[in-house]
Amino acid sequence: MQNGTRLAAIDLGSNSFRLEIGNLDYGQIQRTEYLKETVRQGNGLDHERNLTQEAMQRGWDCLARFGERLSSFKSNEVRAVATQTLREARNRESFLTRGSAILGFPIDVISGQEEARLIYQGVSRLLPQSDEKRLVIDIGGRSTELVLGQQLNANKMASYRVGSVAWSAKYFANGEIDEASFIKAEIAAKAVLDESLNTYRCDAWDIAYGSSGTVGAIFDILEASGWTDTTISYAGLQWLREKLIKAQHIDRVKLAGLKEDRRAVLAGGVSILCALFGLLKIDTLQPAEGALRQGVLYDLLDRDNGEIDVRSASIKRLANNFGIDASQANRISKIASAFFAQIHNKPARDAYEIANETKALEWAAQLHEIGCQISHSDHHKHGAYILDNADLAGFAVSESHRLSMLVLGQRGKLKKLEPELEDIIFTQQLFCLRLAVIFCHARNDLETSRIKLSIPNIENQHFFLTLPLGWAIEFPQSAHLLREEAIAWKKVNWNLNLLDC
Repeated sequence: MQNGTRLAAIDLGSNSFRLEIGNLDYGQIQRTEYLKETVRQGNGLDHERNLTQEAMQRGWDCLARFGERLSSFKSNEVRAVATQTLREARNRESFLTRGSAILGFPIDVISGQEEARLIYQGVSRLLPQSDEKRLVIDIGGRSTELVLGQQLNANKMASYRVGSVAWSAKYFANGEIDEASFIKAEIAAKAVLDESLNTYRCDAWDIAYGSSGTVGAIFDILEASGWTDTTISYAGLQWLREKLIKAQHIDRVKLAGLKEDRRAVLAGGVSILCALFGLLKIDTLQPAEGALRQGVLYDLLDRDNGEIDVRSASIKRLANNFGIDASQANRISKIASAFFAQIHNKPARDAYEIANETKALEWAAQLHEIGCQISHSDHHKHGAYILDNADLAGFAVSESHRLSMLVLGQRGKLKKLEPELEDIIFTQQLFCLRLAVIFCHARNDLETSRIKLSIPNIENQHFFLTLPLGWAIEFPQSAHLLREEAIAWKKVNWNLNLLDC
């Protein structure tokens, strides 16, 4: 990306939606604008884990305002990510489909591990570089992330389903606060966070940092009350806990530095932080300037640079762990992407989108045999399961699921993928992958430059594959597999037309 490029990150949190805009300045991103709206989607999940219509509407209204501000941005300059509430919501697709259209950019639901990685990126990029071992804590509305890292590298990451919105609603219902409620909330938080003890014990880090809303709100209160000017101490946290208990109700809490948008979720956040201080033996917590949205901005830069795109590193790591035949994977990847290029060489299409679509196809090709160590005959099914359940650094949930569906569809009947085939780009990616698998079935290098693929009319759902004259005689098995492939596509109302030239 060129110096001076504008970048934007949207964080769809359980309590607030945030928009961060910055300018690229010689490798650093300088903030130019920051917008925050308290949406409280985390309170909008009903007993069946569906977002209520009111909660969705609050989110859409906010996204409409953000979308207006981002109307002049390009697709590669914006990324929107959603966290725990939308990870949980059973009807999330309803919200995401309309929300993406309103915003004007796709919204990625990210896993807890990926959220933790991006939080660390945001925190570490805004800290002085040193060799200190860092513990980073982020208490969100419905999840808490813990990360161990050094310099810019996140080494251990975890996400726990405990957050300020959820804990405030469950243990401080209707805003009522007492000692018994605090004890229950802290015990419950420790029960969820207890497994963090082995990994995040106090001898594993030098300095503890706290990121985002809850830690920032607590620090503001303690600073305004004269307890600190640099850190959150255990003594200060206990003083705040006692103040909340004495008030008996959140509406009666009178504290300097308390912002109204944090009032309703303060007790839950304090109880979780108290639990973490006790569990991990934290003496002081340093508030950090960076957070998830800064991590998303710097990840946009990394995605633009293919050599440091963390997603490519994740694919290589997974391929290595499962002992994939690298020669065959590269062979399939090269041919599949070459076919895809033949049908997407129109200048009218967005080059950034085409590049991302090609990357996804190449990654699926690199991992198409990942399930072979489990079963040869059903390796596509096992590979799909692995990709749907692996925490792939850098990938949104939708991105890893797309890889999973491509791997599943590389062979066999296509009926199993009928819902996905409504997506024209996915269909084209899948077709190119299946063609590559056919042409490379003998695991030999094959010259395919004279084989031409075209889709003259997408609406008519016709693929045209033009083969050199005499090719079917020279490669009878491949020709047979192509005829079988034509039959398979016919069953899902696509036509593969085989032509000689």
